Amino acid sequence: MDEREAVKLARRYFLDVRNVYGCAETTFMVLKAAYGLDDPTDPSPAMALNGGIAYSGGTCGAISGSALAVGMLAERRIEDHRTAKRAARLIIARLMDDFREAHGAVDCRALIGIDLRSPGGHETLIASDVWIRRCMRQIEFTLRRLVPLADWTTWERTLADLDRLET
Repeated sequence: MDEREAVKLARRYFLDVRNVYGCAETTFMVLKAAYGLDDPTDPSPAMALNGGIAYSGGTCGAISGSALAVGMLAERRIEDHRTAKRAARLIIARLMDDFREAHGAVDCRALIGIDLRSPGGHETLIASDVWIRRCMRQIEFTLRRLVPLADWTTWERTLADLDRLET
Protein backbone atom coordinates (compact mmCIF):
# COMPACT_ATOMS: atom_id res chain seq x y z
CA MET A 1 0.00 0.00 0.00
CA ASP A 2 1.43 3.37 -0.96
CA GLU A 3 0.69 6.74 0.65
CA ARG A 4 -2.10 7.55 -1.82
CA GLU A 5 -3.88 4.27 -1.14
CA ALA A 6 -3.42 4.75 2.60
CA VAL A 7 -5.00 8.21 2.49
CA LYS A 8 -7.89 6.86 0.41
CA LEU A 9 -8.51 4.08 2.95
CA ALA A 10 -8.26 6.54 5.83
CA ARG A 11 -10.83 8.80 4.18
CA ARG A 12 -13.16 5.84 3.76
CA TYR A 13 -12.90 4.98 7.47
CA PHE A 14 -12.79 8.44 9.00
CA LEU A 15 -15.20 10.36 6.79
CA ASP A 16 -17.95 7.74 6.97
CA VAL A 17 -21.07 9.73 7.94
CA ARG A 18 -21.84 7.18 10.66
CA ASN A 19 -18.70 8.36 12.51
CA VAL A 20 -17.65 4.81 13.36
CA TYR A 21 -13.90 5.40 13.57
CA GLY A 22 -12.02 8.25 15.19
CA CYS A 23 -8.58 9.56 14.36
CA ALA A 24 -6.63 7.07 16.49
CA GLU A 25 -8.57 4.08 15.19
CA THR A 26 -8.23 5.23 11.60
CA THR A 27 -4.46 5.73 11.68
CA PHE A 28 -3.97 2.51 13.61
CA MET A 29 -5.98 0.39 11.16
CA VAL A 30 -4.51 1.99 8.04
CA LEU A 31 -0.93 1.66 9.24
CA LYS A 32 -1.50 -1.95 10.29
CA ALA A 33 -2.76 -2.64 6.77
CA ALA A 34 0.19 -0.81 5.19
CA TYR A 35 2.68 -2.67 7.40
CA GLY A 36 1.08 -6.08 6.84
CA LEU A 37 0.34 -6.50 10.56
CA ASP A 38 -2.24 -8.85 11.99
CA ASP A 39 -5.93 -7.92 12.13
CA PRO A 40 -5.71 -4.60 10.28
CA THR A 41 -9.45 -4.00 10.64
CA ASP A 42 -9.42 -4.40 14.43
CA PRO A 43 -9.38 -0.88 15.91
CA SER A 44 -9.98 -1.97 19.51
CA PRO A 45 -6.56 -1.08 21.02
CA ALA A 46 -7.01 2.50 19.76
CA MET A 47 -10.67 3.06 20.68
CA ALA A 48 -9.99 5.05 23.87
CA LEU A 49 -7.26 7.16 22.24
CA ASN A 50 -9.56 9.36 20.14
CA GLY A 51 -9.83 13.00 21.14
CA GLY A 52 -6.46 12.98 22.85
CA ILE A 53 -7.13 9.88 24.99
CA ALA A 54 -10.72 9.53 26.09
CA TYR A 55 -11.60 13.01 24.76
CA SER A 56 -9.21 14.57 27.30
CA GLY A 57 -7.70 16.87 24.68
CA GLY A 58 -4.23 15.33 25.07
CA THR A 59 -2.00 14.07 22.27
CA CYS A 60 -3.83 13.90 18.94
CA GLY A 61 -5.27 10.47 18.24
CA ALA A 62 -3.63 10.42 14.82
CA ILE A 63 -0.30 10.40 16.66
CA SER A 64 -1.27 7.93 19.38
CA GLY A 65 -2.88 5.51 16.93
CA SER A 66 0.26 5.74 14.82
CA ALA A 67 2.39 5.05 17.87
CA LEU A 68 0.58 1.75 18.41
CA ALA A 69 1.15 0.62 14.84
CA VAL A 70 4.79 1.75 14.74
CA GLY A 71 5.41 -0.09 18.02
CA MET A 72 3.95 -3.25 16.52
CA LEU A 73 6.09 -2.85 13.40
CA ALA A 74 9.26 -2.24 15.40
CA GLU A 75 8.60 -5.30 17.57
CA ARG A 76 8.12 -7.40 14.45
CA ARG A 77 11.25 -6.15 12.71
CA ILE A 78 13.69 -5.80 15.61
CA GLU A 79 14.45 -8.88 17.67
CA ASP A 80 15.60 -7.11 20.82
CA HIS A 81 12.64 -5.58 22.67
CA ARG A 82 14.61 -2.66 24.13
CA THR A 83 15.98 -1.76 20.71
CA ALA A 84 12.52 -2.04 19.16
CA LYS A 85 11.07 0.19 21.86
CA ARG A 86 13.81 2.79 21.30
CA ALA A 87 13.23 2.75 17.54
CA ALA A 88 9.46 3.19 17.93
CA ARG A 89 9.97 6.00 20.43
CA LEU A 90 12.40 7.86 18.16
CA ILE A 91 10.16 7.50 15.10
CA ILE A 92 7.14 8.84 16.97
CA ALA A 93 9.17 11.64 18.59
CA ARG A 94 10.24 12.79 15.13
CA LEU A 95 6.63 12.53 13.93
CA MET A 96 5.51 14.69 16.86
CA ASP A 97 8.17 17.32 16.12
CA ASP A 98 7.18 17.43 12.45
CA PHE A 99 3.47 17.43 13.34
CA ARG A 100 3.91 20.33 15.77
CA GLU A 101 5.82 22.29 13.15
CA ALA A 102 3.15 21.65 10.49
CA HIS A 103 0.04 22.07 12.65
CA GLY A 104 1.14 24.31 15.52
CA ALA A 105 0.43 21.80 18.30
CA VAL A 106 0.16 18.08 19.04
CA ASP A 107 -2.69 18.23 21.56
CA CYS A 108 -6.21 17.59 20.29
CA ARG A 109 -7.90 20.44 22.14
CA ALA A 110 -5.38 22.97 20.85
CA LEU A 111 -5.73 21.58 17.33
CA ILE A 112 -9.52 21.55 17.11
CA GLY A 113 -10.49 24.25 19.61
CA ILE A 114 -13.26 22.13 21.13
CA ASP A 115 -13.45 20.49 24.56
CA LEU A 116 -14.80 17.08 23.61
CA ARG A 117 -15.59 16.26 27.25
CA SER A 118 -17.87 19.25 27.69
CA PRO A 119 -21.60 18.64 27.33
CA GLY A 120 -22.29 18.41 23.62
CA GLY A 121 -18.58 18.68 22.78
CA HIS A 122 -18.44 15.73 20.41
CA GLU A 123 -21.70 16.75 18.80
CA THR A 124 -20.25 20.24 18.25
CA LEU A 125 -17.24 18.71 16.53
CA ILE A 126 -19.38 16.53 14.26
CA ALA A 127 -21.75 19.41 13.43
CA SER A 128 -18.80 21.56 12.43
CA ASP A 129 -16.47 20.79 9.57
CA VAL A 130 -13.41 20.76 11.87
CA TRP A 131 -13.20 16.98 11.86
CA ILE A 132 -13.37 16.94 8.06
CA ARG A 133 -10.92 19.80 7.45
CA ARG A 134 -8.45 19.67 10.33
CA CYS A 135 -8.61 16.16 11.71
CA MET A 136 -8.54 14.51 8.29
CA ARG A 137 -5.57 16.66 7.28
CA GLN A 138 -3.72 15.58 10.44
CA ILE A 139 -4.48 11.91 9.78
CA GLU A 140 -3.19 12.30 6.24
CA PHE A 141 -0.04 13.99 7.54
CA THR A 142 0.79 11.09 9.87
CA LEU A 143 0.11 8.52 7.15
CA ARG A 144 2.29 10.30 4.60
CA ARG A 145 5.13 10.33 7.13
CA LEU A 146 4.76 6.75 8.34
CA VAL A 147 3.42 4.57 5.49
CA PRO A 148 6.84 4.65 3.76
CA LEU A 149 8.26 2.71 6.74
CA ALA A 150 6.58 -0.39 5.29
CA ASP A 151 9.46 -0.50 2.82
CA TRP A 152 12.52 -2.18 4.35
CA THR A 153 14.98 0.22 2.74
CA THR A 154 13.09 3.24 4.06
CA TRP A 155 12.83 1.59 7.49
CA GLU A 156 16.58 0.96 7.66
CA ARG A 157 17.44 4.44 6.37
CA THR A 158 15.09 6.03 8.92
CA LEU A 159 16.65 4.11 11.80
CA ALA A 160 20.15 5.07 10.64
CA ASP A 161 19.12 8.75 10.38
CA LEU A 162 17.62 8.66 13.87
CA ASP A 163 20.77 7.02 15.28
CA ARG A 164 22.91 9.79 13.79
CA LEU A 165 20.66 12.48 15.23
CA GLU A 166 20.64 10.94 18.69
CA THR A 167 24.42 10.64 18.99
